Amino acid sequence: MLGGFILILLLLAFVSYRWLLPRYSNSRSNSNPVIEQWFTDPSSRPKLTTAMKRTTCPGAFFSLPSDGLIGLLWDDPAGPYTLLNPHTGIDVFGDGEPGTVPVYAAYDGLLSRRSDWLSSVIIKHDDPLQTGRVIWSYYTHMAARDGSRSFIVPDFPPDTIDVPVKRGDLLGYQGEYAGVGRPPIGMHVHFSLVTSEDDGTFKNEAVIGNTIDPSPYFGMQLNIAELPVRPIQCKG
Repeated sequence: MLGGFILILLLLAFVSYRWLLPRYSNSRSNSNPVIEQWFTDPSSRPKLTTAMKRTTCPGAFFSLPSDGLIGLLWDDPAGPYTLLNPHTGIDVFGDGEPGTVPVYAAYDGLLSRRSDWLSSVIIKHDDPLQTGRVIWSYYTHMAARDGSRSFIVPDFPPDTIDVPVKRGDLLGYQGEYAGVGRPPIGMHVHFSLVTSEDDGTFKNEAVIGNTIDPSPYFGMQLNIAELPVRPIQCKG
């Protein structure tokens, strides 16, 4: 009897996780419909594009890493993410072919690239909004879909450590690389702001609690909480 009851509970938990959770999570976001429109109706792209051309919003410190549709936002539960595992940054979908849409440094800092990073770089910053704190900006998906070619510029080869960069410096180009064994993605750059460990190294970017809402750094509503309309523009 008890075994049957436990089995029913496990079945209900499984159904909730695989069916109810994704549907409820999607109801808390407005991102996927506009991303779908971007890919199925290219004629809509100009009106969905946030094009800052490496300028900053009034009073802001950071400039967007790339021009395009700011699709998934910070803390976004839209599929393939959920409320239990939300998106940790912003995704900017560029209009062009893989390897042609530029990605730029969002703010001054020291750039590093690990030896095994095909499509990613990270930049260390003195936090302009909190004196004495070190934060990191992380950029990824800058490689060909099959991993045959990195789109990071040659200035930043693997094993690069603490190379000074300025806001607006070219880092690479948007790509479709999602990692070995992962399903393909639409071309974009993923950007997130990451906090530091006690020893000064960067935390795991894939955990929402290790990242920061980028909105105040850019002067834009980049948090999904208010379901902002696309294209996202400067506040005020």
